[in-house]
Amino acid sequence: MTYKSKVLLIYTGGTIGMNRNPRTGALEPFNFEHLLKNVPELEQIPAEISSYQFTPPIDSSDMSPKLWIDLVHIIANNYNAYDGFIILHGTDTMAYTASALSYMLENLTKPVILTGSQLPIGQLRTDGKENLITSIEIATARRHDGTALVPEVGIYFNGHLMRGNRTTKQSSDNFNAFESFNFMHLADAGVTITYHEDRIITPDYSKPMVPHFQLDPNVIVFTLFPGIREEIVHDVLRIPQLRGIVMRTYGSGNAPQQQWLLDALKEATASGKVVINISQCMAGRVEMNRYDAGYQLKSAGVLSGYDSTVESAVTKLMYLQARFSDYHQVRNFMSRSIRGEITV
Repeated sequence: MTYKSKVLLIYTGGTIGMNRNPRTGALEPFNFEHLLKNVPELEQIPAEISSYQFTPPIDSSDMSPKLWIDLVHIIANNYNAYDGFIILHGTDTMAYTASALSYMLENLTKPVILTGSQLPIGQLRTDGKENLITSIEIATARRHDGTALVPEVGIYFNGHLMRGNRTTKQSSDNFNAFESFNFMHLADAGVTITYHEDRIITPDYSKPMVPHFQLDPNVIVFTLFPGIREEIVHDVLRIPQLRGIVMRTYGSGNAPQQQWLLDALKEATASGKVVINISQCMAGRVEMNRYDAGYQLKSAGVLSGYDSTVESAVTKLMYLQARFSDYHQVRNFMSRSIRGEITV
């Protein structure tokens, strides 16, 4: 008898399951049965598909660390019963959720694939059907030894599977909504699905998956721009509860060489705050030794974020701050790749 893979479909909400309100014309979350009714092809997939629905479905702009913890509980509680997990999610915060889950699910040995759509699944030109069906195929793909082909948290969208913590939303109105600018795709779907196995993380199958259920959201992102005010920067960096700062700088990690800014950053790092330098560019990496402007930041205690996305840096800080009270341990792990999120 042929074994049928088991997949748990977790519907959080998002455009893929929305319906247009006949009175206002606005898109509203709808129930999961509506979604399934519009994808009869699911019955042809050689896998047992079960579902779990957020009640009520949420708009992804309402996503929060509490809901990420809920997702980890759902996956952990069902981990031994299923071969893979699909999370249907709105596109606005999908990259944040994928990044957070990649850290919270340590030594992941099964696929957790996030997908969604730019058009509701009930519309004629929807991209939701292909995204959903291919995500299920990826979640059930196995190696010859029976292990998962993609034991990672990934985002599948518009023909490409990307590592979740390397992905960012690049377009609000095109079907190629996501891209992984600093890491190559894990798989590409055309007539067949081509898996790039040399890029896929191999977990330690002799050890269990370890779920983490705590996050510390005392993190802020601030973007440098010409004319940024000294008093505003000081007020932000001196917030008492603040532990982590993602600073979006110019180019390869450069900032204004204003003494007040360097002094403010030095004061923040000396007080136990972790400051991460992330480029405002979509592609490329921070090189703090390339220009004097970057070297000055390094001297002030600012850490390089290398080629990290903002989403990945924010959620990594939340994860590490919850695990470690020691500032030095957080700094140490922020400078290392722990889930394939940066190239050091």
